[in-house]
Amino acid sequence: MINSNKPHRWKDDIAASVDLYNRWFLEFAPKAFRDARAATMEEVIDAMFKTNDLLRFGPTVLYKYPSILKTFRLATAPPLAVDRLVGLADTKPSLIRTLEDNRKPKRMNKTELMEHLERIVSIISELLDNDIFPWLDEMRKSKENERIRAASIVADRLCGSIANPIIRNAQEKRQFDVVNRLLTDIGYVATSDVLDASIANMRPGTFAFNRNISVDTGSQSVKIPIDIVIKPKIVADDDLPILVEAKSAGDFANTNKRRKEEATKVRHLRSQYGLSVRYILFLGGYFDSGYLGYEAAEGIDWVWEHRADDLLEIGL
Repeated sequence: MINSNKPHRWKDDIAASVDLYNRWFLEFAPKAFRDARAATMEEVIDAMFKTNDLLRFGPTVLYKYPSILKTFRLATAPPLAVDRLVGLADTKPSLIRTLEDNRKPKRMNKTELMEHLERIVSIISELLDNDIFPWLDEMRKSKENERIRAASIVADRLCGSIANPIIRNAQEKRQFDVVNRLLTDIGYVATSDVLDASIANMRPGTFAFNRNISVDTGSQSVKIPIDIVIKPKIVADDDLPILVEAKSAGDFANTNKRRKEEATKVRHLRSQYGLSVRYILFLGGYFDSGYLGYEAAEGIDWVWEHRADDLLEIGL
């Protein structure tokens, strides 16, 4: 064990982890938002261009460019959550999600789909925030400054609706970068040729990000996502790699709500592959003693991001 059996160090590590996260947030989170906002602004302007600044927003253009739905769902007064739009338009949540992913439903014929799109367009058109789009009342072309202002407002709304995912993606990249640097510095090589069936046959001295391991839960076979898989340089070829779960959090409450997830995951893995499965948490941010105690009781160990060199103690 690296840290789970050393409770006398937990208090200091918690404080150091929180400090590291807060420094990162203040330095990098605003940039993550700015970058996301710039990209979102381009998406909004593109959606406005495709609809001639909303003057020809209708079911046909929505059918052709389904992903613009999310932009204009948040261009209403008030902005429409998915569930609210579903209720008002008498449609399905799965259809809204599919369209916003820029896809068309495979099990719905075009006639039925167009009926749903007509209802969706009707609701959005009725609720469009004309304070943002002043040219619509006058049925005229927008002015350049009006278009930019409108796109800016809608982009802010979109970024606000995806604020947490933006931060989570930035957190994951930060942690992956730390592990990537640490492993490459000691001679490990990143690989992309790791599939579910061959994960136990990774070449020694390699690692990979975002892989799945198939396990049989008894009632069904499921794929368990693993953030980082590492095959030590000195190990039997058919041994499983070390499995690392990257966890980063900006508050204590959320981590304690989700602490059972890792325990459930590791129980499935050990049931399938035996007690020798090495499953490590890579923690950065807000993880209190309650969370740590729970994971330790489940036999789960961890490495702190602020002391990432501890990873070297797992037999690399």
